[in-house]
Amino acid sequence: MALGLSTNISATSKALPIFVGRSPDKATPEDVHRYQLRLASIGTTVPTLNAGASALRFFFRVTLKRRDLADAVVSVREPRRLPVVLSAEEVSRLLASTTNIKHKAALSLAYATGLRSSEVVSLKLTDIDSDRMVIRVEQGKGNKDRYVLLSPNLLDILREWWRAARKKGWMHSGQPWLFPGYRGQHMSRRQLHRLVCMAAERASITKRVGVHTLRHSFATHLLEQKTDIRIIQVLLEAETYCPPTPDRGADLLSVPSPVRRDRAHCQAICLPWC
Repeated sequence: MALGLSTNISATSKALPIFVGRSPDKATPEDVHRYQLRLASIGTTVPTLNAGASALRFFFRVTLKRRDLADAVVSVREPRRLPVVLSAEEVSRLLASTTNIKHKAALSLAYATGLRSSEVVSLKLTDIDSDRMVIRVEQGKGNKDRYVLLSPNLLDILREWWRAARKKGWMHSGQPWLFPGYRGQHMSRRQLHRLVCMAAERASITKRVGVHTLRHSFATHLLEQKTDIRIIQVLLEAETYCPPTPDRGADLLSVPSPVRRDRAHCQAICLPWC
């Protein structure tokens, strides 16, 4: 059983009897409805409501053997919202507003590769492969390894950061992280998010910006360059509504990194379904 589900089941088994005022095995479908309505009324988010619904179903069906109560649990449809996307000019302003080379390197990498915040901060020095011009992402979302593009301009920025950090003694022997933080750990996701917000404020960008905004912008800018959406799917390791098409006639496709389009570098990405 996943740790998150186990935690939710434990919390539910304690909260439900307090709410209904009796043992959960004596609850009724109406009690279940009232409990879920109560959670919604206090501002519980849709993902949290649905996680709780999964825990309730498991608790009723498996633990209490009450299928009637499990069938009474309702999941909420999460509204689909369009993501915030920065224009190429806004991205340039955001990166130019960084105050030091570490911040510039971290934000440039987040945009130029489309990585998630957790993937950016957990990169190691050995993940940068300048010979093949790729970056190895170990155990990303879904516990999958993959490679992403490394453009020449991004490589220059990372090398500038490495030289500056080494000069200050931050890249000493035994320190594996590309962006080291405190007490031998890597930079935190919260710190990376703060860097984006501060850079956006200095660049006078009024949109609500976060690290994931750079990921959305990366994908959108590739799409605007008429890059095949299936290729973007491979780069982001994300699901799309476009099914794989094995009969594309080629197993290698060229993809430019959107950083500094005037000096974009092409790399061959092998599509797994070819």
